[in-house]
Amino acid sequence: MKAHEYRSFAEAWEERATIRTRPRRRVEDDQRLIYPLSRQPLVLGATFQRECPQLRDFVLVQSLYKFINDVVIFETEIVDRTARRIAKDRFAVPFPFACRYDAMTVVVDEDYHALVAMDFLQQTIALTGIEPIDLPREIELSRAIPAALAQVPVALRDAMELICVGIAENTLTDDVAAFARDDTVKPSVKGLMADHLLDEGRHSSFWARLARIYWQAAPQADREAIAQVLPVFLGQYLTSDIQQAFDFSLIDALPVSQAVRQALREEARALAYPINHQHPLLGNILRFLRSSSMLESACVQTALRDYLP
Repeated sequence: MKAHEYRSFAEAWEERATIRTRPRRRVEDDQRLIYPLSRQPLVLGATFQRECPQLRDFVLVQSLYKFINDVVIFETEIVDRTARRIAKDRFAVPFPFACRYDAMTVVVDEDYHALVAMDFLQQTIALTGIEPIDLPREIELSRAIPAALAQVPVALRDAMELICVGIAENTLTDDVAAFARDDTVKPSVKGLMADHLLDEGRHSSFWARLARIYWQAAPQADREAIAQVLPVFLGQYLTSDIQQAFDFSLIDALPVSQAVRQALREEARALAYPINHQHPLLGNILRFLRSSSMLESACVQTALRDYLP
């Protein structure tokens, strides 16, 4: 795709963006789950089931708080930063006005998603009376993007950032979809995620198209420089360190014996995914690399040989 072939999704945004079309989501006081069991396997482990199943809802509520915290960081500190600079034409990779206009709709959407998430957190605290434990001040991308940018020439940092954000936005879409499909959780949670998904589907396509415009026009030397750094980014992005640290803090907050706490820690430690082609996010990442045309390049295939099936 060449830059002049880009077609704006502005009309679709005007008609369907959740900030323009959705009422406030209110959390229900019912018996359904506030967070999917499948997304917090700690509560499904043998030790938890045997020793403290009555603490399930506390763990799920805290897991929701972390998810919301992650969304706010991702939307306001990661995506907003890149999209805003593109929209204001302060990005090293030049894009036509249609792209920059769409980038501003992404800014509006992402900040709105963060606002809605914060509202939902406050509603959940009011309903449950459960205050959040200390939440992480960063997400994996907070480390992964700076690590990648430090490895490329200054002139390529914006291009590298574009690709990193594109990968992240395309993996988030499936993450949110898993919530929206889960019938065990409260309707407000499903609705919140469905609203988010409606926007994120548009965003994932936007980032893939911008990456495609950049990649197809980039000199071979620039492609090779960026390709060589993709494993650095993925190595940091796919790590489970932050999630594991949170799970350990959550275990420490449970009123259980030290022996039970240690057993829970061992089970949580075993939940980490290997950082290779078996990682569950790899399918989404490779799909982005295909849709952006990056995976057609031999340099990308070579750089990611350990991640390809």
